[in-house]
Amino acid sequence: MRAFREAVETRDEAAFDRLLADDVTFTSPVAFKPYEGRHITAAILRGVIRVMGDDFRYIREINDGDDHALVFESTVDGKKLTGCDFIHVDAEGKIDDFMVMVRPLSAAQALSAAMGAEFGRIGEEAAAAAQAESGA
Repeated sequence: MRAFREAVETRDEAAFDRLLADDVTFTSPVAFKPYEGRHITAAILRGVIRVMGDDFRYIREINDGDDHALVFESTVDGKKLTGCDFIHVDAEGKIDDFMVMVRPLSAAQALSAAMGAEFGRIGEEAAAAAQAESGA
């Protein structure tokens, strides 16, 4: 998981996009229904980077075969949060399942509001990436 962690920490969007499987499932800490696909997941991750900015940092990494947990800290709208990225990689080493959990509730609510404000841009980015890839 070192490659993904380094991509996020250095804000290398192209690198973390390459690490996502086309059929990745992203489960948000603040949305009921998971998101399906590389383009929307990459766009969400770019949105998270914008929302959390330079304050985001991983503080612990746990690896167990194809399953990984990356514990992070950040601040959103003055609320300190702790979270964990639970990641599974497929046989090709691509991320095929990505679930995020955050605490405390007040920070999760601040994250939800901040990401909600980003979601128009996130949707546009995902659609543009899909269209560019399809050559349309």
